Amino acid sequence: MYFQPFYLSCLAHASYLVGSDGVAAVIDPQRDVEIYIEDAKQHGLRIAYVIETHLHADFVSGHQELAARTGATICISEAAHAKFPHRAMRDGEKLQLGRCTLEFLATPGHTPEGMCIVVTDPDASKQPWAVLTGDTLFIGDVGRPDLSPDFTPQQLASMFYDSLHEKLLRLPDDVQVFPAHGAGSLCGRNISSERSSTIGKERRFNYALQPMTREAFVHLLTADLPERPGYFSRDAEINRAGAATIENSAPLVALDPAQVESLTCSNAPTAVLLDTRPWMDFAAAHVPGSVHIALAGQYASWAGTLLGLERSIVLLAEDEARLEESRLRLARVGIERVEGYLEGGIEAWQRSGRRTEQVAQISAGELAAELAGGEHIQVLDVRRQSEWEAGHIAQAKLIPLSRFAALAEPNAKSVEGPFAGLDRTQPITVHCQGGYRSAIAASLLQRAGFEKVVNVIGGFDAWLAQTRAGAVPMASTTSVPQPSSK
Repeated sequence: MYFQPFYLSCLAHASYLVGSDGVAAVIDPQRDVEIYIEDAKQHGLRIAYVIETHLHADFVSGHQELAARTGATICISEAAHAKFPHRAMRDGEKLQLGRCTLEFLATPGHTPEGMCIVVTDPDASKQPWAVLTGDTLFIGDVGRPDLSPDFTPQQLASMFYDSLHEKLLRLPDDVQVFPAHGAGSLCGRNISSERSSTIGKERRFNYALQPMTREAFVHLLTADLPERPGYFSRDAEINRAGAATIENSAPLVALDPAQVESLTCSNAPTAVLLDTRPWMDFAAAHVPGSVHIALAGQYASWAGTLLGLERSIVLLAEDEARLEESRLRLARVGIERVEGYLEGGIEAWQRSGRRTEQVAQISAGELAAELAGGEHIQVLDVRRQSEWEAGHIAQAKLIPLSRFAALAEPNAKSVEGPFAGLDRTQPITVHCQGGYRSAIAASLLQRAGFEKVVNVIGGFDAWLAQTRAGAVPMASTTSVPQPSSK
């Protein structure tokens, strides 16, 4: 048997190719599918099946394009009500893949149509070798139960309890576990950075698999659920219908500064300028009103969360390769309306004589000194609620970055909501855990008319380091946790 995982770090997404005797199946493919075709070719395999464990909400799948290019049959749960040609799979149904057997287990909970795939290789053992768990069972976690328009989170959590206890936990302890996501995915709350595990290890260490009543389990899964990104429901429907091919996408359109200004900076802008350069470059000089999301991090997820799928976008990047990478990663979450790019980048904008803006930065030590000196500073923490509860700057106000979407709209300067108590004319200092999210937030605050935006270098991790070194008084920080690597 041949088994190859593929991991897409920017979406914390895992997909798999399983092959035997010249026949292969791809499970939960990403949007751009050339990697599977090339890998199968190199190993003398024909992709006969494309398998979806469920209708993914956090990314757009390439199942339809992969099937069209290889002649494969798409297999998905009958409960998915898929609109593309497919084989509807039922609980307990099996596929023969060369000498290997793939058994489908209906495991509703994360979504109503969720399925797990049990892999048995008779050349190695009569017992199952692995289970591909999709978003049902993660390493150290389980999927969130709030993604269905037809069932409440409590109803799905109750289904989840049965799926785990009646299906997955009945597998032998040495069965390998391969999920569809890793740490950082928006589909779970506490996913480990490990890429695989075993049923036995998860039985022992996964908080959601510890002995408890159904009622306790339902409460555990549905209490304090993180905010669900708005694009999730759209991606699920795109995947139900089958996404369009991206193999032969038209070239990006080059736009001069005047055209970009007309599209993104006029009194009635029809697009948003998305600047994907590193933060330091953006902070030094950027087009007024542009939104910064650096390509280096979870770029596509934050673009989907903050910009949605319907906004027209103009890209700004350092070079052609990064422009193409930016566009591809947007397509992976279903953002297709890219109008073009600023030809010549920020240098062309500056050469045209047009104005640029900057964002100031401050170290954690400098912020502590200013707060201790009684300076009137608005401190804004853009981390998640759970991060805030683990420890935060005493003077800070919490507004998670996921709530900033309104600041990307054309009327950003009139938006209030959670920002109503903030003074746009006074300095506002923004931080996250390590600096990536606060950089995005800083660009959106500036776009919304905040006049003196300052980003904290190194974020709360840097603040904690200063606290432990004695440079920041303990009283300025509530509940000091261990430093995070995020």
